[in-house]
Amino acid sequence: MKRLEEFLDWGGTKKDIAFLIISGIALLVSIFDFVPLPFDAAWVAIVLCGVPIVLEAILGLITAFDIKADVLVSIALIASLVIGEDFAAGEIAFIMQLGALLEDLTVARARAGIEKLVHLTPRAARVVVGLEEKEIPAEQVKIGDLLRVLPGETVPVDGVIRSGQTSIDQSVMTGESLPVDKTVGDEVSSGTVNQFGSFDMIATKVGEDSSIQRMIRLVQSADAGKAKIVGIADRWATWIVATALTAALLTWIITGQIIRSVTILVVFCPCALVLATPTAIMAAVGNATKHGFLVREGDALERLAAVSKFAFDKTGTLTFGTPKVVKVQSSMPNFSNKQLFAYAAGAELRSEHPLGKAVVNSYRAEFGEEIDSPEQFEMLPGRGVRAVINGKEIVAGNKELLGQCRIPLSKEVKNMAKRCLNDGDTVIYPAIDGQPAGFLALADTLRPEASAVIKEIKQSGASTVLLTGDHLKAAQHIADQLSVDEVHANCLPEDKLVYIDCTQNKKEPVCMIGDGINDAPALKKAYVGLAMGGIGSDIAVGAADIALVHDDIKEIPHLFRLSKRMMLTIKCNLAFSMALNFVAIILAMTGILNPVVGALVHNAGSIFVIIHSALLLKWRKK
Repeated sequence: MKRLEEFLDWGGTKKDIAFLIISGIALLVSIFDFVPLPFDAAWVAIVLCGVPIVLEAILGLITAFDIKADVLVSIALIASLVIGEDFAAGEIAFIMQLGALLEDLTVARARAGIEKLVHLTPRAARVVVGLEEKEIPAEQVKIGDLLRVLPGETVPVDGVIRSGQTSIDQSVMTGESLPVDKTVGDEVSSGTVNQFGSFDMIATKVGEDSSIQRMIRLVQSADAGKAKIVGIADRWATWIVATALTAALLTWIITGQIIRSVTILVVFCPCALVLATPTAIMAAVGNATKHGFLVREGDALERLAAVSKFAFDKTGTLTFGTPKVVKVQSSMPNFSNKQLFAYAAGAELRSEHPLGKAVVNSYRAEFGEEIDSPEQFEMLPGRGVRAVINGKEIVAGNKELLGQCRIPLSKEVKNMAKRCLNDGDTVIYPAIDGQPAGFLALADTLRPEASAVIKEIKQSGASTVLLTGDHLKAAQHIADQLSVDEVHANCLPEDKLVYIDCTQNKKEPVCMIGDGINDAPALKKAYVGLAMGGIGSDIAVGAADIALVHDDIKEIPHLFRLSKRMMLTIKCNLAFSMALNFVAIILAMTGILNPVVGALVHNAGSIFVIIHSALLLKWRKK
């Protein structure tokens, strides 16, 4: 069904383009009389382009008394036909349908983010009854059921771990790329992924109350308050229609010449007014595309110009989303920092944990050397690793692992590591042959352009906010480095949504910039949603108005300034088209303009608007 709708939609667009091409050729034939015909070729444009406009205007008036620009266009078109000015009628219809097509081409296609999110919903659960396991559909799980989750499986419902230790990938809920260690008594959420150890859990929230289902409802409802921008011509249509009809009627009464009244209706046809916005948007979208943005919503740039706050997710947006070793500190006199790093990398060589991989990759990147393979290796879920390298027993992991192995940390190591922990770093403590050897600190790395982006956005008149699922210390450390105005840490998807909702209720439109599934509700709720298209999830991109194709955030300030420039162009276009209309109506009232010349005058206005808008294609602030 969906594919059928898309086919019909694209078919309709192709049909409109074909009708415009045929109508354009017919108008040229009408002007230059290329081909002798028994009727004026302009009638082709009248039928193909004009009849749909008139029918739509009549339908709107009958069903909802909705006076839009097409009502005035229909009046001008019919009036031109009444006095025999076929070319003027065809030209009016052609220009109006061209403007409508340009506007349609800026409107985004239906988004499928919710469907993709639904696919993340766990399908099955493994219920433990006595000594047996039984697989049942996830929707049949009841509160209090004992469930078993194996490595690599998705947690089926919300619950609390009863036995076992593991690491959970919570990126669906928090956006943070690193797994979180979990043990007995810790809560786990549906939709998150069990990385390493198996565990048993007691179900506490099932069905519609589970975390993944709440996420789906958030995405579905977040769009409700985002009103679409109504076209300028349609907003002013009632007044334009009333003014044009009044002027035409008074002119007929005063002069007694219906030709002047018809000319007023023709010149007051809002062709330039209708073209003012879509041509500028199309040109700005073309500019944005060249700078790596895919504008998915036609009015997204209009909304972006009004934004007063930019809310950034941290991981994968302001940072690369991949940790690396930022500090190595040996506490053993006979071991240099490099030697400690090498032993830690060897111990982690076979680890599947993202932190272990980060240690290995960081060592290779810094020294470019081969890493000694361990003779023995053991993964300790939720704790770390144990390995034997060159005859030495290496243990590397968190403080709990060292405590479990009865390896005491010195006060000196604790104090040095504390400074890294205060900066939001993750710390690994290696021990060699039962002796604490120091620590390695890992941190997500800032994008080099992040600081300049924040600075330029603030210079352009907007404030900045950091909304992250990471803990407060890591969030504050990043915010301090970038001079972000406001920080909100430990944010779940609903927390980001609530912040944006409250802020926008205070008449402060927000542009949300994120990359993960957990950002989808906020991206959709925000006045403008901007997703990282390269590394971001399909669901985040589907929920956003604009996608950043190459993940190069340095162009975001340009997009913001471009949106403001686009709105200035639109306002200039509108002012010019209205001024031209009023001058033309005065000339029509005095009899200086006839219908054909009047049509050419407002056609010239339309050409000016198109050329002026086209200047946006290459615009960039110097």
